[in-house]
Amino acid sequence: MVVPMYPDLVVNGDVIPQSAVAAELQNHRTSAKNFADALHQATNALVIRTLLLQEATKKKLTAKPQEVGPNKFESEEEALIRELLEKEVKVTPPGEAAIRKEWEKNPSRFRSMPLWEVSHILFKCDPSIAEDRLRAQARAQEVAYMLADNPNKFAEIAKNESDCGSSSSGGTLGQIRPKDTVPEFEQHLRKLQEGETTIEPVLTRHGYHIIRMDAMVDGNVLPFETVRQKISDAIEKAEWTHKAQLFIRELVSSAEIEGANMEKIKSKNTQHSLKRNLRKPTNS
Repeated sequence: MVVPMYPDLVVNGDVIPQSAVAAELQNHRTSAKNFADALHQATNALVIRTLLLQEATKKKLTAKPQEVGPNKFESEEEALIRELLEKEVKVTPPGEAAIRKEWEKNPSRFRSMPLWEVSHILFKCDPSIAEDRLRAQARAQEVAYMLADNPNKFAEIAKNESDCGSSSSGGTLGQIRPKDTVPEFEQHLRKLQEGETTIEPVLTRHGYHIIRMDAMVDGNVLPFETVRQKISDAIEKAEWTHKAQLFIRELVSSAEIEGANMEKIKSKNTQHSLKRNLRKPTNS
C-alpha cells in the first residue's frame, strides 16, 4: 500500500494532484524545522490558484498571455488569473489630499539614494562546495588579522591578495549605490560607518569579502512633487492588494475544500499564501 506524501486536495470537486503539491512546495522555503509551515503555505497557494481558475472558467474568460519580460510571456493560467482580477478588482487612484497626507506622515522616508565609496578584498570560491568555501574562509580570516594590525595597508594587501579585478586599483570599487552589488554584500555594507572595515569576512555568492567603507553621502530628502507619483502608486497598489485579498477570501468562504486549512485566509491577511497568486495588473 502506497501512503500519500501530501494530503489529498479537493476544491469544489476538483482534485489537485500530489505532483502539483510537490512542485508548488519548491516555491516556499523548506527545512526540517519548518516543513509543516511550508506545506501549509503551498497547499493554500494551490487552493487559491484553483479557485481563481475555476472562477475565470465560470465567467468564460479567455487567456490572452501578455509579455512580462523580453521574450517572456505569461502562462495561460497566469493570464486567466490576471484577467479575472482585472475584471473583479477595481480601485480608484488616490486624491491629492490622501497622497499629501501619506507624505506628511514622515517626509524623511523619501530620500535620494545614498552614495558610497567602497573598497574590498575578494577571496573567490563556490560557496556550495564545502572544501572550496573553507579554503577561501581561511585565507580571508588570515588577511583580516593582517589588516587589524596594519589597517593602512589595505590597498597594498588588496593588490597582493584579492581575486577581484579591482585588486589592480587597491581594491576600490569606486562610487556605488544601493542595488549595485549583490544583496548579501549590501546588507553588510549598510552596517558600516565611514572609514570602517568589516571585522569578519563576509560570504556572498562570489566568495568571502573584506569590505571597507571609504566614504559615504546620505541621500537628501526629496520634495513632495518629486515623490508624489511614487506615493500615489504605492497607495493604489496597497488598496488593490487589499481588495484582491477580500475577493479571494469570498471565494474561499463559499468553496468546498478538503485537505487544507484555510481558516487564516478567511479571517485575515496572509501574504505567504496570497502573494503567489496576486500580481497587480499594470493597466488597472
